[in-house]
Formats: sequence, structure tokens, C-alpha cells
Amino acid sequence: MKDGLRKTLLVAIEKEKASIRAKVEHPFTWLRISLATRRYAKDLAKYQAQLFSLFGLVNLVMATRCKGSAGGLSTS
Repeated sequence: MKDGLRKTLLVAIEKEKASIRAKVEHPFTWLRISLATRRYAKDLAKYQAQLFSLFGLVNLVMATRCKGSAGGLSTS
């Protein structure tokens, strides 16, 4: 298409449509991302088991550090 008023108008209209489309689709993208982790029950069970294991390990480490510092000994 040759440069001119018609091309400039069409480019401006397409840019406006793309801007509106991006604003409308953004919330749906966030919804899709947030629901993606909830889709699979097996994955959730696995992540829950990992979290429980990590919290248990953290509790053990913190208990060891508290126990060592209470007697005046350093564990590091």
C-alpha cells in the first residue's frame, strides 16, 4: 500500500485494536497461569509432600541450632 492518508489511518486503527485486545486478554492470561498449577491433582500432592518435607527439615535445622546455642556451644 502506498504511503498516504489511507495507510496512516489503517495503521492507526490496527494499533488501537491491538491495544484493546491486549488489555482484554491480559486478565485471561493471569487466570490461565494461576489455574495451571491447580489442574493436576497428582502435581499438587507432590508439591504438598515437598513442602512438608522442606518445613520438616527447616524445623530440624532450627532446633539443632537452638539446642547448640543454649548450651553455649556453636554448631558452625
